[in-house]
Amino acid sequence: MIALPIAGVSAADLTLRSAELSTTEKFSRDLGAADARMSDPGMGGVPIFQVPAGDNYDTAKVLKENEPYPQGDGDLDLRKVAPTGARLLPDTTGSAKLETAHGLLNTDIRELKSTDPMVKGMMTLTEGRLPGQDSEVAATTHFLKESGLKVGDKLTARHLDREYRIVGAYELPSSLESTQVNALPGALIKPLNQALVKAGLESGGSSTTYLVALKGGFTWNLVKAANAKGAVVESRQVALDPPADAEVPLYQKPGYQNWKFDDSMGAEELTGVATVIGLALLEICLLAGPAFAVGARRSRRQLGLVGANGGDRRHVRAIVLAGGLVIGAAAAVIGTAVGVVLSIALRGTFEGMMGARFGAFDARPLELLAIALLAVLTGTLAALAPAVTASRQSVLASLTGRRGVRRSSRVLPVIGLVAVALGTAIALGGSLLFKSFVIVAGGAAIAELGVVALTPVLVGLFGRLGRFLPLSPRLALRDAVRNRGRTAPAVAAVLAAVAGTVAVATYAASDEAQRKAQYIPSAPYGSVSVQAEENSQDMPAIRAAVQRNFPIDVRADIDRIVVGKNTCSSYSDSPGCGRYVVMVPKEKRCPLHHYGNGTDDPAAKYSVAERRKLAKDWRCDSANGAWVAEAVVADEKLLKVLGIKDAAAERALKSGGAVTFARQHSHGDGTVRIKVITDIKAADKALEQGKEEPGAVSSVKVHQVTGDPEAYGFQTVLSPAAAKAAGLKTVPYGAYFSTDRLPDSKEKQKLDDELSRISTSTGLSIERGYQSEMNFVLVALAAFAGLITIGAAGIATGLSQADAEADLKTLSAVGAPPRVRRTLSGFQCGVVATMGVVLGSAAGMVPAIGLVLTDRREREEWYQVALDQGYAGVEPYVPIIMPWTTLGALLIAVPLGATLLAALLTRSRGALARRETT
Repeated sequence: MIALPIAGVSAADLTLRSAELSTTEKFSRDLGAADARMSDPGMGGVPIFQVPAGDNYDTAKVLKENEPYPQGDGDLDLRKVAPTGARLLPDTTGSAKLETAHGLLNTDIRELKSTDPMVKGMMTLTEGRLPGQDSEVAATTHFLKESGLKVGDKLTARHLDREYRIVGAYELPSSLESTQVNALPGALIKPLNQALVKAGLESGGSSTTYLVALKGGFTWNLVKAANAKGAVVESRQVALDPPADAEVPLYQKPGYQNWKFDDSMGAEELTGVATVIGLALLEICLLAGPAFAVGARRSRRQLGLVGANGGDRRHVRAIVLAGGLVIGAAAAVIGTAVGVVLSIALRGTFEGMMGARFGAFDARPLELLAIALLAVLTGTLAALAPAVTASRQSVLASLTGRRGVRRSSRVLPVIGLVAVALGTAIALGGSLLFKSFVIVAGGAAIAELGVVALTPVLVGLFGRLGRFLPLSPRLALRDAVRNRGRTAPAVAAVLAAVAGTVAVATYAASDEAQRKAQYIPSAPYGSVSVQAEENSQDMPAIRAAVQRNFPIDVRADIDRIVVGKNTCSSYSDSPGCGRYVVMVPKEKRCPLHHYGNGTDDPAAKYSVAERRKLAKDWRCDSANGAWVAEAVVADEKLLKVLGIKDAAAERALKSGGAVTFARQHSHGDGTVRIKVITDIKAADKALEQGKEEPGAVSSVKVHQVTGDPEAYGFQTVLSPAAAKAAGLKTVPYGAYFSTDRLPDSKEKQKLDDELSRISTSTGLSIERGYQSEMNFVLVALAAFAGLITIGAAGIATGLSQADAEADLKTLSAVGAPPRVRRTLSGFQCGVVATMGVVLGSAAGMVPAIGLVLTDRREREEWYQVALDQGYAGVEPYVPIIMPWTTLGALLIAVPLGATLLAALLTRSRGALARRETT
């Protein structure tokens, strides 16, 4: 029972330390064995200033107001910037759609001579070898899994007449799910781009950085020299030994703010770590003491003989304390060893969950020693109370085995009630008044300790349920109630484990519900959409390709209004292009928004109270299209794909009308008005002068959809007939599809293959809904808490059997069937587990509610600030969600599992003992 939490804490320490990369390991994965990496920030080679880490930079020149940043990506020759004597290795990255066993897969391309010693540590070879010729490539294991290819297969790309052989597989240690292909410099990206240009297609982009090896390292002075020539440098030496802030020119630049980012863990992670530590300490303190007490009672005859032969109380205390010391030391060794084995055994599982490899196995002797000393210390302290109790027993009572009568403390329940009330008040006050996680955690800890103090009384209340139970569970419950000295600590240990799990699970479930509510889908679940601003002539073939390869149910074609040439985009300012706007009636215009009323901010003339009132006005609701005025052309099938059931809207589109979901778009005469602007310069000049844009206005009869339907960003939909009657020019824009099921990766690769033959600028989207992310801390905590719960219940069962061995022998002597012993043991374990999980589930609500309320108050304050500026947005939704799945597992599965496990591990027949002589 001491070794169990020590094993858990040791395993957690080793796992977290190994998962936390050192600075050297981070640079090994990013820079390999190189001293630095130089890159072009895209400022045309003008002098810059950077932070020591190289992840932030700015121009050395202080720019004037409205002065644009210098541009010039690719204009800087990094080879000329490198210090004298430096060896450079180019690292070029790009992307391309490569042919797979299923079709095409969008893949990252990396051209880097991976056999160079400078690359050591950046890639981990898992199979085969790294490429050594231009016709060879290596691929990540995730790419091979997705593509259906394997080492030895040929790899090709569309429009490229070359073939490459996959000679090896590798991993990127910090990104195990990366789809990447590695080739030698110049072997893949350049030939592919040339092939695309030759085929009349747009070539893919690429960027090149240089790994630098330099004798003596890349010092801070060399970094500043490279900055003066316009390059950014990530230096290993500078990161390991950064300069003082006074030596960083960027920090001294006027107007620059040196933001210090908080890398500390969030409330959920802090709660998890604190819970794990608290579980370990409480489990040891609550279970080890009763165990030593039972052991002392079983050894009372031997201790009595010590007194009968002249030993005094000091000798008895020393014997019991020495037992605690020895057991604590043995538990420290065993627990630490088991923790090491667990951390090694579960390493691969945790790496898969995180999607990244851990660093080196990081065993810190001082931390492990501290954990081991904790076991020794708690073992000794747990034996202290039993030692004092044993020393106070008379020799006669020890030899005869009489326990005497012990009365429960009347003060402890009062202290427990006060602690529960005080802790709850502190936790809720910390969340509602101070927004402090520390106060919430402190109050929750006090409340939980109060519940622990109330456990003996609560165990007694559970005993009243015995009259409703069958024989075996009734005996187990009465035994637990009559021996509260060992039952209450065991229940409290289970309570602590379950309370921590429920607290973190409740907070995580609430946070998950909040994220899910904030998620904005682009279409109904399972829907597919394709869009293409350019190459509209390819859209019919694109629509047909999607319908052939995906399990399509309904297809809705969408066209867009174009002003000028067919290639003009919706808001193009290119020569020969114009734009259109959906006009908003003056009475429906939001006073806080621009409608051709000059360049001044309209909201500035209103007071804070007026802005807050207007922000909630329906006219200013940006979700209804108050200032994002746009229209598309489609038929009634679009309503079916979007899941909008409105018979009047369907009739409107069928009869050649229009439908609008934005109240601002409909005019009093039941029309929607679209202004076509052909002279962009004249329109912009009019807007600057606060006048209406000049243009021809077309009116279309419109049906206003009432209520608040989920229109997924659509505001006004014109039927093809309505657009034609209004004289609006349209071109194919995209399509929305409803599906029978979600398309899988193979189907998508096959579709990408077909689309690449048609067009290279197609945007394909599959609405998969909100994707939940597995929380590593929550999973680890739930597993640890379940282990503690079953372990504590099992230990309590063992103690009850040891303490009640005489009663079990009596049952056998009077002819009780063998299964009674097994059944009784199972229910003894189940009773402890049930009481613990019920009380723990209630106790875990306090910190969870406190954390959620703290988060809710912070978000509400942000929302109020936005209202002061005139932006309503979406009101914060921070619910308190019960984790019913976790609670169900704790309340049903854990007690049931503990009962069955104890019953299976208990012998049906006990050893016969001879009758004691008196």
